[in-house]
Amino acid sequence: MPATSVIGLQWGDEAKGKIADLLAAQHDIVVRYQGGANAGHTVVADGQTYKLSLVPSGILTPGVTSVIAGGVVINPAKLLEEIDVLGTAARADRPALLVSDRAHVIFPWHFVEDRALDELSGGGEPIGTTQRGIGPCYQDKAGRTHAIRLGDLFRDGFREQLQRVVVAKNRLLRVINGFAAIDADEVYAQYTEYARALAPYVADTNEYLLTAAEAGKRILLEGAQGALLDVDHGTYPFVTSSNSSGVGASSGSGIPARYIHQVMGVLKAYSTRVGGGPFPTEQDNQVGQQIRDRGNEYGTVTRRPRRCGWLDMVALRYAVRLSGVHELCVMLLDVLSGLPEIKICTRYRIAGREVSTYPSHVDDLRVAGPVYESVPGWQEDITAARTYDALPSAARDYLKRLEQLTDRPIRVVSVGPDREQTIFRQP
Repeated sequence: MPATSVIGLQWGDEAKGKIADLLAAQHDIVVRYQGGANAGHTVVADGQTYKLSLVPSGILTPGVTSVIAGGVVINPAKLLEEIDVLGTAARADRPALLVSDRAHVIFPWHFVEDRALDELSGGGEPIGTTQRGIGPCYQDKAGRTHAIRLGDLFRDGFREQLQRVVVAKNRLLRVINGFAAIDADEVYAQYTEYARALAPYVADTNEYLLTAAEAGKRILLEGAQGALLDVDHGTYPFVTSSNSSGVGASSGSGIPARYIHQVMGVLKAYSTRVGGGPFPTEQDNQVGQQIRDRGNEYGTVTRRPRRCGWLDMVALRYAVRLSGVHELCVMLLDVLSGLPEIKICTRYRIAGREVSTYPSHVDDLRVAGPVYESVPGWQEDITAARTYDALPSAARDYLKRLEQLTDRPIRVVSVGPDREQTIFRQP
């Protein structure tokens, strides 16, 4: 069976967790393959709300193995906290959760570096870091010299490896005002305890997933953040530290692209963004506040208010092509109820010219003026709709226009946070 990938098509927060949760029952394995504890996702099941950051949404589905792959950077304390809340227990035959021994580990110095880098920005536009050590950990991963992977915590040489890194980090960080030197012995005691607690879950997930793919197991790949935050292909430098578009699914999971035959792109019915960076369709006005309030647009992890605006089809078309999307899932359609009209950005105006392609440089995107078309809104409450035909005609017309502009079919429409508030359309 081919693998399915679920990708966010905007700047994150598209409600990918709900889609992954709904699809999990149709799969044997659900894989989280990049990002870290900065990637909060909320899943509502049976009236109970779960706020997850590292554990894949599939953990809520009996009989499904959840995998945290090597492309993820792990805060062990946060992971153990989620395991405790979820009641995830290892079984003798097969743990419900597997964590890659190749995943890189976040240490106390990564939090210090995150805060320091933010302070040293010189008062410029903030990148949008959550200050959870994600970026510095990925920096060490790329730099290699100071990187420590989860599997290293179980090796005889871990103490010596940790000591070398701490010595180097203390030298690098002592220039920071108020920095207290890191004690290697304290970190060693803390992280060996983390290793003991995580030991039942740690595995060579590359071997596990390759064997599963070759055996035809049904695999669901759950992306974090969104395509426009991809470190190589997004609105750099206002991006995350990993490949969060569809192109990162193989590298992060270790599953070759030949096995990924279905890519589902997830988008909100409007646009949101957190932190700095250009946002051509932002509505810093009453409309934006109405969307924020109705959509509860505050970060799952940080509770920061998200910037809100109209749907940007220039950016969306780019993300659809970049991620190789086959079909779309439109989320939070109910948030737009009550608006007299809804605007859709179909082109940009840059330096007096109208363009329909997404700029490669952030400076061009920063001066891009949106060219809108308007469609009628609807006043009805659609949260009880359970079929496509039950939606108001104006809502269906809006969705049809999105299909035309992306040249992709919409297969899923969400009209509320609960599992039951989801409309599935047949091909």
